[in-house]
Amino acid sequence: MHKVIAMKTHSDKTRILFVCLGNICRSPSAEAIFKEYANRNQLDVEVDSAGTSAWHQGEKADHRMRQSALKRGYNITSLSRPFVRSDFELFDLIVAMDDQNFHDLTAKTLTSEEQGKIKRMSDFFIKSNFDHIPDPYYGGADGFNLVIDLLEDASLGLIDYLKKNK
Repeated sequence: MHKVIAMKTHSDKTRILFVCLGNICRSPSAEAIFKEYANRNQLDVEVDSAGTSAWHQGEKADHRMRQSALKRGYNITSLSRPFVRSDFELFDLIVAMDDQNFHDLTAKTLTSEEQGKIKRMSDFFIKSNFDHIPDPYYGGADGFNLVIDLLEDASLGLIDYLKKNK
């Protein structure tokens, strides 16, 4: 008897990976928020998140981030995982939360095609004057709410970007 192994094939779906440092605050929030916005806009996307470090691998998102997101109607369910080289092949767009994340990802690239997949979340801001998504980990509740505000703004911009670049 032969075992049939299903291979992952590339679909027509756009595959997006959100990346921050530990994958416990910003990127899992971006994943949850963007999934909601994509559903509202009937976009066929696959979304995931990762961290440039493996410090929190397998952990839930920070409880303060989950709580702030839930109050705003977003359910963060992902578990932290580190970014791995194969993510360059699996994802069409890799979105960094800040300049350090962007540089850490860029340092892992081997080709210009891989480099071209990396964007900053701030590239998609519509209203915000920020140049990055700040890490709320060492701050209070206001920082987590600010992250959600910024991610909502950038998610709208990313939706527009995807619609224009189909």
